[in-house]
Amino acid sequence: MDADALIEWALEDAVSESESPPGPPLLASAIRHAVFPGGARVRPQLCLAVAAACSAGSRDDLMVSAGAGAALELLHCASLVHDDLPCFDGADTRRGKPSVHVAYGEPIALLTGDALIVMAFSTLARTCAESPETLLRVLPIVTSAVGAPHGIVAGQAWESEREIDTATYHRAKTGALFIGAAEAGAASVGADPTPWRRLGECLGDAYQVADDLRDMLLDEDALGKPAGQDAKCARPNAASDLGPRAAMAKLNGLIEAAADSVPECKGAPALRALVHAQASRLIPASLARALA
Repeated sequence: MDADALIEWALEDAVSESESPPGPPLLASAIRHAVFPGGARVRPQLCLAVAAACSAGSRDDLMVSAGAGAALELLHCASLVHDDLPCFDGADTRRGKPSVHVAYGEPIALLTGDALIVMAFSTLARTCAESPETLLRVLPIVTSAVGAPHGIVAGQAWESEREIDTATYHRAKTGALFIGAAEAGAASVGADPTPWRRLGECLGDAYQVADDLRDMLLDEDALGKPAGQDAKCARPNAASDLGPRAAMAKLNGLIEAAADSVPECKGAPALRALVHAQASRLIPASLARALA
């Protein structure tokens, strides 16, 4: 099973648990709506790629790293559901379809996000059931990526502050899950996660700059979600702060830094190639050429 199929299998396994009777069917439907079909699944892809680079690729290693990656993706999906709510962005679309609160109402959307958070940690616990020492290594990484003071919850909370340090805000809102994915991938196979933090930082920063460029320069049809949200909500945006061409140059520099940060290991060349391949998906080719 390749990485894409393994990630989808792990997510399907997790979501199916929520659909078992006698659970409320509307909530179960909303959970599936929030998770499938997904985006690029870049966070679990990163988790699995780091795990593969650090290990011999045994079946047990792959299953644990897939569970860790699925947990991170479920947390990402939860953050999107909550981010789209009227009390935050008030976004009507996500991934080219109605956002959860539009399709199911605000109460179910709030509960869907909550359920996905619980599901993420349940998935992690089940995956590591036969390896408690692995759970002890991975769990603090995941909780740090999602909670306060450095995770995505803190990132969302920064939007309610009067003064925002842009780097701190972006590192929590976007970078934290990339850092968590890189570190969890290493920890899930028993490797030291510390050398992999820089990769997560660079990729998180790159993704944020790319997201800012897309928000500023693309329309809703291209994004699959509302455009111009940063300007609408008066949030920091690298493309508007630096200018689109300078932001594109920064993005390219971050991708090179990410590739260079990959520690020397058996799987390093393949992982560096993957970093460059994933980078090409961040910005439409026509836009990248225009900003070159």
